Amino acid sequence: MTLEEFLPEDGFEGTLLCRVWIPDQLGSGIAGPSPALIREDGVFDVSHLGPTCSALLESNLPALLETASAPARPGESLGLPGEILANSLAEKHDSGLPRLLPPVDLQPVKACGVTFVRSLLERVIEERAAGDPTKAGAIRQNLSAALGTGLASVVPGSAQAEHLKSLLIEQGMWSQYLEVGIGPYAEVFTKCQPLSAVGHGDFIGINEISHWNNPEPELVLIVDSKARIVGATLGNDVNLRDIEGRSALLLGKAKDNNASASIGPFIRLIDDSFTLQDLRSQELQLSIHGDDGFVLEDRSSLSEISRDVTDLVAQTINPSHQYPDGLALFTGTLFAPIQDRDAPGKGFTHHAGDRVTIRSSHLGCLQNRVTFSHLAPPWHFGLGALMKNLAARGLLVNQAGETPTAG
Repeated sequence: MTLEEFLPEDGFEGTLLCRVWIPDQLGSGIAGPSPALIREDGVFDVSHLGPTCSALLESNLPALLETASAPARPGESLGLPGEILANSLAEKHDSGLPRLLPPVDLQPVKACGVTFVRSLLERVIEERAAGDPTKAGAIRQNLSAALGTGLASVVPGSAQAEHLKSLLIEQGMWSQYLEVGIGPYAEVFTKCQPLSAVGHGDFIGINEISHWNNPEPELVLIVDSKARIVGATLGNDVNLRDIEGRSALLLGKAKDNNASASIGPFIRLIDDSFTLQDLRSQELQLSIHGDDGFVLEDRSSLSEISRDVTDLVAQTINPSHQYPDGLALFTGTLFAPIQDRDAPGKGFTHHAGDRVTIRSSHLGCLQNRVTFSHLAPPWHFGLGALMKNLAARGLLVNQAGETPTAG
């Protein structure tokens, strides 16, 4: 991937916040993660403004925005963007050089489901097929004939939605997925734990028990503890269709596996170059290239979402549910691949080695290769390890700006 492909179409115009693993040869002499700004003149460590991305966005966002646009270098240079990008491919990275990490750290990673009509229908199909891909085609045809695309104009939770719900129940066509698709309450679930997501260039994981699975390219909102959308990034909400199709109660098994959440490559902060309106109009392009020569390309537009992003945020963080470190919120996917791959009628499923690329004009490009979850690099660096690492590097300070000491 070239630097031009990696960056947004307007290049370095926006405020691009990333996380970088800094090897022990640089900086303090202790390897560890730091928030960093991507600029044309380099990638700069900004841990002096806040030790984590969460802390920066919570307590020092104005300083971060001001620093990003200042002509002077904002911090210690970690290298040029192209150099760090080139070292971020998991199968090629040099441990002695900086590499990209997912751009969230302390934030819980939440996800909204069934927020687009096409994916809503596919969830109903999975449920009716009980996870069997060979039954999906006939069910899809019958369901589409019965419902059409009329659901697209239904406002979730409205009187029209309640009337449609009554009609569907009368016809024996109601589903729990329709409840969250057109009902008053959005589906919000935990995708993965803080620090367990993977980033650009890393392997993404498919649980080996699955034989029908797919990527889910999504826009990921970055939200602070006051429920403000402060930025956005790209995400792949890797999904096991056959597992969730057996029962919605298996959602955790289908969604939360090692390396099953990819986020990145950076957070683009809301500023004059990237507004909430720009965010609402994002179009995500997906491509899958397999080692077997298989190619799949599709796109989805956030303009087709059934609930506004501010509504999704309000249903996630509110007086009944706080997130003191902020959160990352997947907004759902329009994309549900149905193109046959291995045999007629079996639809799409991943193969190990697939290269999955998600791109957006404002948010750059997120690319990963597929492996099995048990073969992906294990997750060892959790919250305890992060706190010990930051303390050892002298990055944990109290409100007076002093490094805490024993006693």
